[in-house]
Amino acid sequence: MKRRFPAGPDVSSVDELLASISGEPTGGRLKVGDERIVDFLVKFARKLLAPQMARRYPELASLGFFLRRGEINKVLKQLETPAGVLRFGRGLVFHIPPANVDTIFVYSWALSALAGNSNVVRISPRSAGAAEAVVEALNDALKDAHPAVAETQVMVTYDRDDKVTAALSAACDLRVIWGGDRAVNEVRKLPLAPHSRDVTFPDRASFALISVDGWTKATPEQKREVAVGFYNDSYWFDQAACSSPRALFWVGDEVAGQQARTEFRAELSAVLAAKHHVVEPAMAVQKRVSAYGVAADGHAKSISFDGNAVATLELTEAADVPREWLGAGTFPFATLPSLSALVPMVQRKDQTLSVFGFSQEELEALAHELAGRGIDRIVPFGNALTFSDHWDGFDLPAEFTRLVTVQA
Repeated sequence: MKRRFPAGPDVSSVDELLASISGEPTGGRLKVGDERIVDFLVKFARKLLAPQMARRYPELASLGFFLRRGEINKVLKQLETPAGVLRFGRGLVFHIPPANVDTIFVYSWALSALAGNSNVVRISPRSAGAAEAVVEALNDALKDAHPAVAETQVMVTYDRDDKVTAALSAACDLRVIWGGDRAVNEVRKLPLAPHSRDVTFPDRASFALISVDGWTKATPEQKREVAVGFYNDSYWFDQAACSSPRALFWVGDEVAGQQARTEFRAELSAVLAAKHHVVEPAMAVQKRVSAYGVAADGHAKSISFDGNAVATLELTEAADVPREWLGAGTFPFATLPSLSALVPMVQRKDQTLSVFGFSQEELEALAHELAGRGIDRIVPFGNALTFSDHWDGFDLPAEFTRLVTVQA
């Protein structure tokens, strides 16, 4: 196993890895909101927010914002308990993040560390780019950190090895699995200790909704902001993140919706041009193969390509919406007469709705109609990829802790 954080020589065995974080840390065991961890995360956040880092990897700015002291305090405020109830970390948490979203492992790990846990994180060998920058920033921040951080937190990379994963699974008090259904099911075959359990994040699908009326009434500046937000939600991570919209629904009048769609595509094209978006040849091919495949299956009645960057597919029926990844910049669309028309289409695997042009009351009414059958997040355009401590319906800080009641 290659030791990534803290940086050091390769690890020869799981026993060696676990021994490195199983002793009593300097200054005593971690507690919820431990200042040694908080101080380290704040220093790490500053490195992510440095201008040169943000220019190279814009998605890291969101991570840096999430780990500012003020944001951390908001998370810790939620973990306060009444008299007679104490909150502690679960112990050892084993994180298995996906390779297709380079930063998700940091959110998962940071919340667990804030909860007072020791952590082992497996970083996929296929991770690159932003993940490498994150690891570099972590090790840089460690230079001025309390020794307890290095004594309780470790990140490693190893090729797929069920023996290693099984040993870490058997040792942990909580296992966090990010990835597709297949990955979750494969890891779940490896047993946990009787007291331990899984928190899983399997395949999810997400959509975007625009009110036709809201778009029509929007100012030119607002329309450009919507297009920029949609670009960020969709093109970061090549539309492969679980919260990136896989389809776009317009809600309102069909005729007015046609004009709105034309304007929206023009705005999106302008944003792509302004950002000098480059489409790799393989992605351009993927986009066409997927689009024609949807049409061949009878689920699309028209296809349009705006160069290599955008493909739009008018769905035969709104309920035919494909949930699989079709390639970055591929957007099936349909017009719905009302928000309520979305309800029968929603499945349990549907995660995020990024929206524009609706009121808070309208969106809360939709959530009540859905009643937890699907959709865990409803957020404005531009916020689909913004991580929250409430994710996929889980209150993650609470999941990473356990409660002890004390009565005299």
